[in-house]
Amino acid sequence: MTRIDLNADLGEGFGRWTLADDEALLGLVTSANVACGFHAGDPATMRAVTRDAVARGVRVGAHVSYRDLAGFGRRFMEVDPVELADDVLYQLAALDGFARLAGDRVRYVKPHGALYNAIVHHEAQARAVVDAVRAYDPALPVVGLPGSAVLRLADAAGVPTVREAFADRGYLPTGELVPRGLPGAVLHDAEQVARRVVELVTSGTVPAADGSPLRVEADSVCVHSDTPGAVGLLGAVRAALEDAGVEVRPFVDTGAGTAEGAVP
Repeated sequence: MTRIDLNADLGEGFGRWTLADDEALLGLVTSANVACGFHAGDPATMRAVTRDAVARGVRVGAHVSYRDLAGFGRRFMEVDPVELADDVLYQLAALDGFARLAGDRVRYVKPHGALYNAIVHHEAQARAVVDAVRAYDPALPVVGLPGSAVLRLADAAGVPTVREAFADRGYLPTGELVPRGLPGAVLHDAEQVARRVVELVTSGTVPAADGSPLRVEADSVCVHSDTPGAVGLLGAVRAALEDAGVEVRPFVDTGAGTAEGAVP
């Protein structure tokens, strides 16, 4: 049976401000990319979202970012690779502490926003992310864009890799995402998005922005939680996949605990 993981970015509020309906999204995803405080999130939010994810059997991933709270992590930053590696380690370790308190642990690492896009080509920053993950736990998978520098370097370092596709983002013919702010960068029509994801998962192709067929191999598909109507989009995607006979399940198969305080 064809299978796929569904992920979304969760815990992207801060203090009294909330961005998305994390509770509803947790009922639809199989993996949760939890903000670690550098682009969004705070300790209370991190703990609550991680606790709820573990209780639902949703895998927890560290959604690490540049130190850019004001810009939501969507501004490229020239950061010394040593400093960037330390920043990734700091975020990963913090979230892992909350995950262990909830009875599980962080199961993967997915960079956020501008950092995610930068390490498609930026060798030094990609290596910094891989070095940080490998130093913390070389068995932790790194999630990234197929063909990216970070996945190539992770594979060379013996770190597991997870290829990711995006349900609600347009693709350039090169396989990169259409930059935000350009026409076609973000997709909003639930029926269109669901149809594209089923095609991607079952045939390995998706229409690029110019209409040409693009080959995309993916282990996980992301719906951004800050896309308007994200819950409806994700619900439509999941229903369409299941109707097409696709098994929706985490790419990490290991079990999770449910009792807070039960650290493995």
